[in-house]
Amino acid sequence: MEELVIRDARDSPKARRELDAEGLVLSPGFIDMHAHSDLALLRDPDHSAKAAQGVTLEVLGQDGLSYAPVDDRTLEEVRRAVTGWNGPGDDVDFTWRSVGEYLDRLDEGIAVNAAYLIPQGTVRALAVGWEDREATPGELDRMRHLVAEGMEQGAVGMSSGLTYTPGMYAKDAELTALCRVVASYGGYYCPHHRSYGAGALQAYEEMVALTREAGCALHLAHATMNFGVNKGRAPELLSLLDDALAAGADISLDTYPYTPGSTTLAALLPSWAGAGGPDAVLERLTREESAERVRHDLEVVGADGCHGVPVEWDTVEISGVTNPALGDFVGRSVQESADLRGEAPWSTARRLLLEDRLGSTILQHVGHEENVRAIMRHPVHTGGSDGILQGGKPHPRAYGTFPRYLGHYVRELGVLSLEECVAHLTARPAARLRLPDRGLVREGFRADLVLFDPATVAAGSSFENPRVLPTGIPYVLVDGRFVIEDGRRTDVLAGRAVRRTP
Repeated sequence: MEELVIRDARDSPKARRELDAEGLVLSPGFIDMHAHSDLALLRDPDHSAKAAQGVTLEVLGQDGLSYAPVDDRTLEEVRRAVTGWNGPGDDVDFTWRSVGEYLDRLDEGIAVNAAYLIPQGTVRALAVGWEDREATPGELDRMRHLVAEGMEQGAVGMSSGLTYTPGMYAKDAELTALCRVVASYGGYYCPHHRSYGAGALQAYEEMVALTREAGCALHLAHATMNFGVNKGRAPELLSLLDDALAAGADISLDTYPYTPGSTTLAALLPSWAGAGGPDAVLERLTREESAERVRHDLEVVGADGCHGVPVEWDTVEISGVTNPALGDFVGRSVQESADLRGEAPWSTARRLLLEDRLGSTILQHVGHEENVRAIMRHPVHTGGSDGILQGGKPHPRAYGTFPRYLGHYVRELGVLSLEECVAHLTARPAARLRLPDRGLVREGFRADLVLFDPATVAAGSSFENPRVLPTGIPYVLVDGRFVIEDGRRTDVLAGRAVRRTP
C-alpha cells in the first residue's frame, strides 16, 4: 500500500510518495448507496464512470432484481428482465449461483469496492416463480432460508422493487417475515416502494410501518416525490420521517441530484401484464385484446408500474435499446417518435417493447426541483446515483451524481455546506452499512480517499452528452492505491467485496 502524505508547511513528511495538495479537499471516498453496476464491475475493469467521480464503494443488488441467489432457470429469467439495466450479460461468465459465490467473484479484483443487497424479487422468482399469487408456507420458508443464507454469506441487507415483477406480488406479511430475518443479522431493508406517484406518501408510510413491525432498519431507495400530483410535497414526506425517527425508528434514504428518473420501458406496464415472466409479457403484447387492456391501464387508469399516474408519453424519453435497428428512437420521447411516424404513442411504445424484447430503457421527466433540494437537506440523507450504465443516452447521473452534489448544490447554490455534503456522501452511508473502518479520514481506517478541488469540481455529464467524466477530482484512492491519478484512470483494480460485519 502506498502511503499518502498531504504536504503542510508546518511539518516535514517522510513517505514513499508525496502530493502537493494545496487548494484541494481531502475526503473519505464517496459511497454510492444505489448502484446498478452488478455486471459492469465485472465486464469493465476501467469503470471510470464511478471511479472518476470519487466513488470508492457501490451498493449493488438494488430494486429487488439481481443475479444471486439463482439457479439456472432463474438466472436466465432475471438476465432477460433486467437487460435494460445491465445489458444481456453475454460477455460475462456467470460462474456463480449463490450470494457468497458472487462476492467471491468480485474479490478477484474490481475497480472500486462493492457491497450487496439480497434482491427480494430474485428470491421470490427462485422460490415461487413469476406468478401473481401469495407464497405458500413452504415457499415462504424457502425464501426465509435464502435470505438468511445470503446474509450469512456477507450481504448487508435486502432490497425490493415493489413496482417490478415479481417482487411487487409480495404482500406486506411476506415482506415483514423476510425483514425479520434481515434484522436478525443486523442488516437493513432497502425498498423501491409501491409508488413514487399517486400513492407516494401512503407507500412511504407502508414501508415505515412494515419495518417497525419487523424490527428492521429501513433505507429508502431514491426517495423522491415525482409526478404532478407530488409537486411541492416533499415537506409532507420529511414530516412523516421526522415523526418516525422521533419515535425511535432507524431510517435513512438516498437520492440523486436530478429531476428525471430512469428505468426500463417495460417497468411502466401494469403488474398483471408481468405475471409469468418476460415471455408471458411479450405474448400479451402480441395479442390485440390484452395489448389494448395494457394501453387503457397505462393511458387512462394509471398503471401500478407507472406509479398510479396515467402515462404522459411526452415525458418518456427512450435512452437506450438493445436492438441496433431501433437506434433512431434513442434520445426522443415516445410522443415525438410517434408524431414522426404518424401513429399513436402506444403503437410506438408497443413496437419498442416487442422488437426490443423488453430491453429498452427510458428517462422519465417527472421530477420537481424543490422536492430534490428539500429532501437532500434532511439529516438522514445519503447519495445514490441509481445510475444505469447501458444505452445510447443514459441518465447523466451515472457519470455525474457526486461531483454534481459538490459543484452545483454546494458551490453554486449553497443548498448544503461542503462539510455537510461530504458527510452525506461518506460517513452517513458508512454508518448505515455498519462499516467500522470507512467513511472517515482517520488513522486505522481504510485508505479509501478522494482529493477534489472545491472551486472546480463539477459533473461533465449532461443529458445531451451523458458519458463525459467530471472535472476537479484529480486523485482517488481505493485501499491506499491510486485508481485516479492526475485526473486519469490507472490500471489498478483494488476494489473487493465488502461483506456485512457480524
